[in-house]
Amino acid sequence: MPQGSNAKRERQYEHIKEGAEKRGTSTGRAKEIAARTVNKERARSGESKTASKTSTRDRKSAPERGGERSHSGSQGRTKDQLYAEAKKRGIEGRSSMNKQELEKALSR
Repeated sequence: MPQGSNAKRERQYEHIKEGAEKRGTSTGRAKEIAARTVNKERARSGESKTASKTSTRDRKSAPERGGERSHSGSQGRTKDQLYAEAKKRGIEGRSSMNKQELEKALSR
């Protein structure tokens, strides 16, 4: 935990870390997730000296966004996401399609 954190943030860190480990995340990754989450919450509530714009000005927290920004960059959704959508829609031949073909089939 970062220096200067209070007991509430210590408990929050441990809770997030333990939850991630129960889901099968490695210890190192669980610590990273917990630290990043707690640091963001500290920034939002004004407990930290520095903060990024997304930490303080984001309109929703990550769980509230529900993946809203995931894979919305220049390359769009992942092939796995496109494949899952094609499977859901029952598009035939999806297993042999590449990412571009899946995008085209889904746009029809």
